[in-house]
Formats: sequence, C-alpha cells, structure tokens
Amino acid sequence: MAQETLTHDHDTQHDVDHQGENWNGGNEPFKASYGKLMMWYFLLSDAFTFAGLLIAYGTLRFSSPSWPVPDFVFQAFPGVAAHGLPLIFVTVMTFILIVSSVTMVRAVQEGHRYNKRGVVVWMFATIIGGAMFLGCQALEWYTLIVKEHMTLSYNPFGTHTESGTYLEGDGHGINAGDTFVAGDSYLIHMHDGEYHNLKYKTADGETKTQAFGPKAFGQLFFAITGFHGFHVLSGVVFLLIVMVNVMSGLYHDRGNHYEMVEKIGLYWHFVDLVWVFVFLVFYLL
Repeated sequence: MAQETLTHDHDTQHDVDHQGENWNGGNEPFKASYGKLMMWYFLLSDAFTFAGLLIAYGTLRFSSPSWPVPDFVFQAFPGVAAHGLPLIFVTVMTFILIVSSVTMVRAVQEGHRYNKRGVVVWMFATIIGGAMFLGCQALEWYTLIVKEHMTLSYNPFGTHTESGTYLEGDGHGINAGDTFVAGDSYLIHMHDGEYHNLKYKTADGETKTQAFGPKAFGQLFFAITGFHGFHVLSGVVFLLIVMVNVMSGLYHDRGNHYEMVEKIGLYWHFVDLVWVFVFLVFYLL
C-alpha cells in the first residue's frame, strides 16, 4: 500500500513538472511570440473601432429617407478631369492597396529566407504602394471639397436619380433651361454666400426641387476614410523605420527570421482588409 502511494505521488509530481514546462516562460503559446500576440490584441481592438464606425454609417444610411447615391458622388476621376466613371477611381485605389499587400507578403517570405536585400526591395515596393494610395485619397478629398464643395456641414449630393431641365437659375452659371445631370459638379450653386435649392423639371415633365443631402454623409465619409488614411500613413512610417533597421542588419543578427517584418506585415494586411470593408459598405451601399 505504501509502495502504491509513493508511486502515485511520483507520477503526480511528474505530471505537474511536465505541465509546468509549458508555463515557465520558455515556451510560446500557439508558437506565437509575445510581440505577435500583442499585435493581434491591438488589431482586434482596432477592428472593434472600425466596426463601430461602419455600423454607425449603415444605421444612418438605411434610416435616412434621403441618401446620396455613391455612383453619382464618386464618378469623377481626379487628375484627368473625367466624369461619368462611377467608382473607377476608388477601384484603382483598392487595387493599389491590394498589390501592396502582396508585396508585403513577399517581404515576409524573404525574411524567413534571411535574404536582407529581398526584404528591403519588397518593403520599399510596399511603401510606394502605400504612398500612392495616400496620394489618390488626397486627390479624392480635394475633388470633393474644392470642386464639389462637400464639407462637414454641407452635402451637395441629394438622391438624384433622373435627368431633367432647370426651371430657375442661380445667376452663377446655372440658368433656367439648363439640363440637369445627376452628379455633375455644376450642381453646386451659391448665391450671396448661401446655397439654394433649385427647381427642375424631370424628363416626365414633373417639377421637383433639388434637395441637399444629409450632413451625416460628409461627416462619416471624412471620419471613416480619414481614420483609415491615418492608419495607412502610420503604416508607411512604420515600414520606413523597419526597412532602415533591416538595411542596418539589426534583424538579421537576431536570428528570428525577421519577426519584426512579419509583425508590421500583420498590421499592413489588417489595414488592407479594413479598406475592403470600407469600400463595400461606404462606396457600394
């Protein structure tokens, strides 16, 4: 009996010691380092922030009786002065960001191979992609603010779905009898420093009043796209810092397969994924 007790105690102690090996700080849970786990925690919390913004947009979008049609609002192609191209420019922006995600994958792969030159080349390509996206976003904002006059307090885009003829003019470029085309920038009209509604006649001969859109559209647009743009800008800065460290040989000497490149890669993929949801919810709904 005593022998059985001693054997049982020995086995129990062995099990405790064996399990303790997983909690002595030397092993990595799920083979993920502390730095990777903290990055995942940060990305999860950031995902909740973006989710809250997009849910708020969707709630206001479907509860408002009048909302701008994205095909009309985003039909300009900044830089070439082209109109009538709905969502083409933002599609180009999305393509640029997706390609930058691919180049980031290549940088991580080269890091696992300890190819310092390959990591630098592909990270630099990612930085170029991020800078191009920010430049496109700046052009989009410039077009909406300067040319379309959309601000936080004024939204010139109502729900325009049909063409017609103006019955009244504003004395500043729009005259009675002018053809109304949904989404054209000349819908922006100001008289004595104030915006006014104009009456127009539809193709069916019905008289309607051009209504301005809800202010929340512009406010949410600049808040959501601006918040995402800040993430892209931060990512470009972080990528530059990490790339400089890669060039110095800092991560190569650590012998951890360029883990820092992989961690900044997680952040960059998150930024790209969030933009897919922004594109879906804001530009397509």
